[in-house]
Amino acid sequence: MSAPPRAPGGTIAGRRRTAQTRRAGFVHTMLGIAILTVLLFPLYWMLNTSLQPHQTGGVKTPWFPIHPSVHGYAQAIHDQGGHFLTSLIIALGCVCFSLLIAAPAAYALAQFNVKGVGVVLLMILISQMIPGIVVANALYRFYSDLGLLNSIPGLILADSALAIPFAILILRAFMLTLPRSIMEAASVDGAGPVRTYVSVVLPVSRNAIITAALFSFLFAWGDFLFALTLTTGDSVRPLTVGLYLYVGTYVNDWSAAMATAVMASVPAAVLLVIAQKYVAAGTTAGAVK
Repeated sequence: MSAPPRAPGGTIAGRRRTAQTRRAGFVHTMLGIAILTVLLFPLYWMLNTSLQPHQTGGVKTPWFPIHPSVHGYAQAIHDQGGHFLTSLIIALGCVCFSLLIAAPAAYALAQFNVKGVGVVLLMILISQMIPGIVVANALYRFYSDLGLLNSIPGLILADSALAIPFAILILRAFMLTLPRSIMEAASVDGAGPVRTYVSVVLPVSRNAIITAALFSFLFAWGDFLFALTLTTGDSVRPLTVGLYLYVGTYVNDWSAAMATAVMASVPAAVLLVIAQKYVAAGTTAGAVK
C-alpha cells in the first residue's frame, strides 16, 4: 500500500521551523563572535603594540603592525629576563611542593575512614574564602621574623598556601571515584598503603594530577599580591611586579611594556593548550560517581 500524501500545511510548517532554527543559529553565532571579539581585542592590541617600532601609546598607535619590529621584545628580555626566570622557578617550585602535600592528603581523605574528614574539608573551604591581603599581611610579619622576605622559598610557600587547598579538592574528587577493587587487588598482592598509593593510585590519577599542577602553576605565575607584599627590593622580583614597576618607569615605551606582557602570557597559554584535554577530564571526573 502506498503511503498517504503528506498535507501541504505540514510541509510548510516544517520548512518554517527549519528556517527559524537556521536564523536562530545564525544570530547565536554572530552574537558569540561579537562577544569573542570583545574579549580577545585587548590581547590583540597588546600583541599589536608590542610589534610597533617605538610606541608611546594612545590613539596614534596603528591598528596593524605595518612595519613590525622586535625592539620591544629585545628591550623586554634585557630588562625583564631575570624576573621571567624568577617567576618560572617560583611557579615550578609551587607545583612540586603543592602536589607533594596535596596528593597524599587527598588520597587519605578519599580512601581512609578517618574521623573528622568533614571538618577538615570545611576548614579547607574556609581557607579558600580568606582574602589574600589578610594572608599576605600575616605572612609579612612572620616572614620578617624568619628572614624569608625577598626569597624564592618564601614566595613558593606563600603561593602554595593558595594552591594546596584547591589541589586537595580537585584530587580528592577524582580519587573518590576510584574503584576499591584495584586497591584491594594491590593489597592481596602484598602491597601496603604507601606502595598502593605510589604504584596504583598515582598512575590512574594522571588527569587530576595534571589539572592540579596546572592550576598551581597559574596561581603562582599570576600572583601579584604576595609578590608585591613579600618582596621589598630588587634581589627577588617576580615578573608580575616587574611588569607593574616597568609600566610606571618606562611608560614612554609601550612596545617594550606590551612585549613584557606577551612574554608573561606565553607560558600560561602554552600550558593550557597542551594540557586542555587532561584538564577537561580531571575537572569532570569527580562530578559523577
